[in-house]
Amino acid sequence: MSRTITSERYAEVFDYTQKVLDLIAKDEISKEEAEWVTRQTVDNFREHVNPGFLSYRKSVTKDGQFAAVEWKDAGPNSFMDVNGKEYIDCLGGFGIYNVEHRHPKVVQAVINQLNRQPLHSQDLLDPLRAMLAKILAEITPGDLKYAYFANSGTETVEAAIKLAKMHTGRTTFISTTKAFHGKSLGALSATAKGVFRKPFIPMIPGFRHVHFGDMEMMRKTFEACTLVGEEIAGVILEPIQGEGGVNLPPENYLKQVRELCDEYGALLILDEVQTGMGRTGKMFCCEHYGVVPDILCLAKAFGGGIMPAGAVVATEEVFKSFFPNPFVQTTTFGGNPLACAAAIATFHVLIEENLLDRCVEMGEYLLKGLREAAGQHKDKVQEVRGKGLLIGIEFHSDEIGYEVSKGLFDNGVLVAGTLINAKTIRIEPPLTITYDEADRVIEAFAEVLRLLK
Repeated sequence: MSRTITSERYAEVFDYTQKVLDLIAKDEISKEEAEWVTRQTVDNFREHVNPGFLSYRKSVTKDGQFAAVEWKDAGPNSFMDVNGKEYIDCLGGFGIYNVEHRHPKVVQAVINQLNRQPLHSQDLLDPLRAMLAKILAEITPGDLKYAYFANSGTETVEAAIKLAKMHTGRTTFISTTKAFHGKSLGALSATAKGVFRKPFIPMIPGFRHVHFGDMEMMRKTFEACTLVGEEIAGVILEPIQGEGGVNLPPENYLKQVRELCDEYGALLILDEVQTGMGRTGKMFCCEHYGVVPDILCLAKAFGGGIMPAGAVVATEEVFKSFFPNPFVQTTTFGGNPLACAAAIATFHVLIEENLLDRCVEMGEYLLKGLREAAGQHKDKVQEVRGKGLLIGIEFHSDEIGYEVSKGLFDNGVLVAGTLINAKTIRIEPPLTITYDEADRVIEAFAEVLRLLK
C-alpha cells in the first residue's frame, strides 16, 4: 500500500533532523540524550538499515546488550561510545586510520579545501587530482606512472580488472583462496569467500582461484588456460592477505608470480587496499618483497581516515588503454577535491612523522608481547603472525576467538575477526599507537586468555 507524504510528515522529518543536527553540534551530550541516541540507533538499524547487524554487533557487546554505539574519537588511537566508554582502536577501521584518528593536518587540509570548493565542476581540470597523481608517480615503486581515482577499494579493483582486459585483450584472471578484493560483482568474482559469492552466482566469467602460496598450482593453471585458449589477462593478489587471516606469502612467492606473469604476458595486479600506506612498515607492502606490479590498488588509509578515497596506479604501457577515451572509466566523486586534499596530507604526515619506521618498531613490540602472552596458552592460541602493524592471532577454534574478542572489548580494546570469522582476529591499530597503549593491549590479551576456561 502506497503512503501519501503529507505536510505533517515533512514537519515531523524537519523536527527530527533538527534534533539530530543539534546533537551532533554539541561537544558533550547528557545521559538522557545518550539513551535517546542508543534507542534510535538500535531501533533504526532494526527497522530501516538491516536487523542482521544487530546480531553481528551483539558478539562484541557486553552481556549481549546493544549498548555500544560509537559517538566520537577520544584521541589519536581511540574512540568513545555514546555512554563515555573509551576503547583503544586495534581494528583501525579495517586499516583506515594509519595516520591516527582525526590527524590535525589531514583535517585542516580537508577544511581548507571545503572552504574553497567541496566538489569539482566535472568539466574544468581539477588541480588537486593532478597533483595527487604526480605524488603517486613519485612515491610508488618501479615505473608506475598514471592514476585513476575512486571512492573505495572495491571500485579500484573493478577499474583494475577493466584496465587489464583492455590492455591485454584477454578475459581470464587468476585470484587466490582466502582472497578478499571487494563485494561489487567484478571484485566479488576475484574474492574467494563462498558465503559472499553464492547468492550472486554466476560471477563474472573468467576467474580462476588457486591456493595462496602454491606456485605449482599457479603455474599449472597458467599452462592449462593457455592450452585451451584462455590466456591469462592478470593475476590479482594481496601481498599479505588481510581479510583472509593475515596470511603472509611464502619466501619468493611474489617474485615467482611476477616472473610467471612476465613469461605469459599477463599483468600483475596487487591489491594493497589494506596493506598500503605504511601498514606493514613500507609505504607499499610489495616493497618488502622487491616486486613491482603492473597495476596497484589503494584505498582505506589513502584518505587519511577522514575521506573515502581510492586509487589505481599503473604503468604508462598499461594505462594508455584509457587514453583514447578517458570517459571509459569514471566515477562522479572519484578524485574529488576533498578526497585528494586528504590523500595529499596523508602522504605528507606519513613522511614528516616517519611513520614507516615507527610502524616497524611498534609492530615488533606488539608481536613480541602478544606472542609472549600467547605462549602460556598454546591450547588456545595457534599462532601470532604479522608484518608491521598488520597482526593476526589465530586460535584453535572460532569459539575461542569469539570469547577473546568479547573479552578484549569488555576491557576497552576493539579488535575484529577476519571475513566474519573469529578463528583469526586482527590487531590493526593506527601507526601512531603508543607504548603505553600497546602495553594495555598486551596486558588485556594476557588477562582474557588467563580467565578463559
